[in-house]
Amino acid sequence: MSLYLVAAEASGDLLAREVAEWVRRKAPGIEIDGIGGEELAAIGIRSPIDIGPLSVLGFVEGIRAYGDVVRLADAAADAICSKNPRVVVLVDSWGFMLRVAQRVRTRAPWIRLVKLIGPQVWATRPGRAETLAGTVDHLLCLHEIEVPYYAAFGLKVTVIGNPALSRSGKGDGAAFRAAHAIPDAAPVLLVLPGSRRSEIASVAPVLVSAARQIKDRKPEIRVLIQPASSIQDAFTARFPDVGTWAEVISDPAARYDAIAASDLALACSGTVTSEVAMQGTPMIVGYKTGWITWALARGLLYKKVHITLLNILNGDREIVPEFVQTRFKSDLIAAKALAWLGDPAELAAQKLRQSEALKALVHDGQPAAEIAADAILLELRQTQRPVIGM
Repeated sequence: MSLYLVAAEASGDLLAREVAEWVRRKAPGIEIDGIGGEELAAIGIRSPIDIGPLSVLGFVEGIRAYGDVVRLADAAADAICSKNPRVVVLVDSWGFMLRVAQRVRTRAPWIRLVKLIGPQVWATRPGRAETLAGTVDHLLCLHEIEVPYYAAFGLKVTVIGNPALSRSGKGDGAAFRAAHAIPDAAPVLLVLPGSRRSEIASVAPVLVSAARQIKDRKPEIRVLIQPASSIQDAFTARFPDVGTWAEVISDPAARYDAIAASDLALACSGTVTSEVAMQGTPMIVGYKTGWITWALARGLLYKKVHITLLNILNGDREIVPEFVQTRFKSDLIAAKALAWLGDPAELAAQKLRQSEALKALVHDGQPAAEIAADAILLELRQTQRPVIGM
């Protein structure tokens, strides 16, 4: 039996690696190939194509990269069909993975297609549920609220929970502080500037500027900046002097320890916000995208008021402060952060608010990647479709 994993972005690459590791642990004899990045490569699954150009953001940016998306979707389908696996798992990245799935379905309809993480139909464009149901055989989704959207179309759905909440226990903040010579009483501010190159251009400058303003007002604060490993070089090139007043954390293994060591985080909206909540660190979330993308999203597509999962799953109310688009300004973010840092009681209250809200994201039982691996292994064992050459 053979399995093929496809990941197009950093967060998907990490989840694909975790799933592959669980599959190998449970069924060592299964052959696993894949398309992805550094995470899959680290466990010996080397991508036949470079997925770097897929780190795009927003509607307009996606149009500009459309040629790359189509070219890489064709290349991915070619690579998959040449291996002729029994099951293909398509991780996150809705637009690209839909195109890959359609091409594989046309060329090799006997291959079983599994989508790992579905589009956010509960927040925008519920019609995508029907599209997905007509394209893949099984969806592994994160939240129970997603299931009803697919039930009407007969798509098999397995809820795995949020991977960010089952990746690790509590980070060791005390050990991190000791290793970086940070006194126990010293305040620490963490900046999480994003995981896409486009976010380094549109989000990181504002968050970094806010951190610098906070540092200027509170010289005693230690500022840590932790870009995703996939865009480390891009971040360094854009902010060559940041090391003169902040410390850039480049070790992925220190990720949770750095979050746990921090008193407050300024975070780009995304998966990382759930990871910050898991570590019990108060946070402020910021985001900005292209204006055409924003107008389309707010006017036609996006149905929620907030963008942070912790807020959306708690009645779409602001548990975590959000500074988005027109309010995404460094002085506003800095002012909010300084108010919290100057009021320990309010900072403690925010930590408690986030802890209570986190319960809405937790899925009891096995780690998300293990649940996904079990579902994928069942697909492999049950697949009866013909295999070329056998």
